[in-house]
Amino acid sequence: MEINGTTALVTGSNRGLGRALVEALLDRGAARIYAAARDVATLTSLSSLPGAGARVVPVRLDLTDPGQIAAAARTAADVRLLVNNAGAAAFADPFRADRTAVAREMDTNYLGTFDVIRAFTPGMAAAGGGAVVNVLTLLSFASMPLMAGYSASKAAAHSLTQAIRPALAAQGITVHGVYPGGIDTDMLAGVDAPKTAPRQVADAILDGVHDDVPEIYPDPMAQQMAQLRLTDPQAFERAFLDLAAAQ
Repeated sequence: MEINGTTALVTGSNRGLGRALVEALLDRGAARIYAAARDVATLTSLSSLPGAGARVVPVRLDLTDPGQIAAAARTAADVRLLVNNAGAAAFADPFRADRTAVAREMDTNYLGTFDVIRAFTPGMAAAGGGAVVNVLTLLSFASMPLMAGYSASKAAAHSLTQAIRPALAAQGITVHGVYPGGIDTDMLAGVDAPKTAPRQVADAILDGVHDDVPEIYPDPMAQQMAQLRLTDPQAFERAFLDLAAAQ
């Protein structure tokens, strides 16, 4: 997909990878970027990004609120590149985790993403196609004790990504799953593990979209672990358990 001149929407645009994606889209010539977040007040700093101006449009969007999703789809009816980046994560022992927090992970990372895709893709198809990007994680394929709920929700979103790919392909919409390793954001601030700068990951994601890559591994750790998963799935799973034990 050609990024230059397109119209995009990025969920979770207020910080971390989402903010980096907005910046990268601006640099690559996107005509309009709908920057979505639960609290639009947290999006004000995006106006200071080079080239932002009227090209960045704040949108209120809570992935657990069907009414807000429907309203966002009406506001951003011209979207051709949908980037599902927003997510929720709770770090807790799987047997002591608050059930409400685990449900929020599933509601946001799986069901919310599903609802956003169903709200936006009919308009994309009617306009001739586009691209859907689901930002997932290597933990879609393996889990860690303190992130059991998060991993399960992302595994469900990975399964969804596979399920919708052929159906949307028939409508001219490509579907890209993104499987990063550690990203240097607030979510992993207390985790001692290799981390990649958000902008580097954002650029790799857009490269993959441009080159029509179905599964994008946007950082060195992700690329290394993807190869390990292919050659030795059990070693792939053990690597995450070893990482968890080292924390």
